[in-house]
Amino acid sequence: MDVLAKAYELLSKYPLCDHCLGRQFASLGYSMENNVRGAALKVSLTMQANDLAAAEKEIEGIKQLKVLAVNGFSIIAQETLKRLKKRLPKQTDIVCHLCEGKFELISSLIEKTQTVLKDYEFTTFLVGIELPTAVEEREDEFKATQNIQHGESIRHEFGRVLGKALAKATDKEAEYIKPDVVAIINPFEGNVRLQINPLFVGGRYRKLVRTIPQSEWFCSCRGRGCPKCSGTGKLYSESVEAYTSKPLLEVAEGVESFFHASGREDIDVRMLGTGRPFIVEISKPKRRSVDLKQVEATVNAVAVGKVEVSELHFASKDAVRHLKKGEGAQKEYRLLAEFEKDLTVEGLRLIEQTLSGVLIKQQTPLRVVHRRADIVRERYIYKLEVKKVTLKRALLLIRCQGGLYVKELVSGDEGRTVPNVSALLDNPAKTLKLDVLNVIME
Repeated sequence: MDVLAKAYELLSKYPLCDHCLGRQFASLGYSMENNVRGAALKVSLTMQANDLAAAEKEIEGIKQLKVLAVNGFSIIAQETLKRLKKRLPKQTDIVCHLCEGKFELISSLIEKTQTVLKDYEFTTFLVGIELPTAVEEREDEFKATQNIQHGESIRHEFGRVLGKALAKATDKEAEYIKPDVVAIINPFEGNVRLQINPLFVGGRYRKLVRTIPQSEWFCSCRGRGCPKCSGTGKLYSESVEAYTSKPLLEVAEGVESFFHASGREDIDVRMLGTGRPFIVEISKPKRRSVDLKQVEATVNAVAVGKVEVSELHFASKDAVRHLKKGEGAQKEYRLLAEFEKDLTVEGLRLIEQTLSGVLIKQQTPLRVVHRRADIVRERYIYKLEVKKVTLKRALLLIRCQGGLYVKELVSGDEGRTVPNVSALLDNPAKTLKLDVLNVIME
């Protein structure tokens, strides 16, 4: 392919700015932007046309210079025509066929983007491009009819040029995988909108009381307030979620928070030991350089004696996925059970021997079947130890696969958990107190 001949062919049919001409040959030559490539082609064509005009083919040379002056918007071609004392073609409101002159607005688009971003703290960004359907269809038709083989898309060029300009203006880095913010720019409409990616903060929490839930429980009045919730919109005034999320939401100046944890414990169950892994997701945060030590101190001061957090650190969306997969991690429990009949040494030994290293089949417990699928789950018990406390009470130490309903392991749940402690001893039992001692994650 004769590159100069192809470039002139395009210009003879369409008005094209430096960017849009150069873009048709984007894969030819390296280390230069399309506007530089396009300008170089126009300079070369002008020199070639000038040579023709000065030689025997004056008419053809002048014709080419006029094409470059009008459809190529070339000042050099215009000045060459003046030097040759040739009349300049009448200038009309001609704009680039492909971009309509929008590449000339890069500076103003960057200024507008900076204005939109001024309230947000970020380290990395990505530029996204929105284009009218008509623009992309026009480019597709142009490429097809003109047999363009070495070009790139107008969307890709706008993204690259605006991205470089924004990086220079803000002194921030472009990040293509996990940017803090995405500036979505429509060069044709002059619009800029932001996609503020969430801030994730992980850690571990300990729940020291048996009176608060892990997550916020909203009333059936949907937050409007009613006698059932005493006008608060919530069934419980406190929760682990509220204690951990609210301080983070405030310091990050976010819009909303979401609480993720590796499993959950019942309201009447304590979470002790090193705590349960959790992640708080803050949507549309304005601040990202959060002092997590200070947040940790705030949570522990406000929730003293109820909830403690530790090991706060910045996390990611991938960490949330890992956390959810960790719902099946190993758990260690301490359970105080009460039996209807007196306990025997033989009976306790039978429990330890039968329920250690065994697979338990559990149909969804009756107490939660109204909100969970009624299916049979299989969970493994690695080890179970029993210590007699009184004639009718025993302490069970259980290390098992996550997801095991340990209360039902004791009661049997009307035969929905097999095997179970009550059936093994032919001695009905119930759970008086339950603590989670450890959540073991890889």
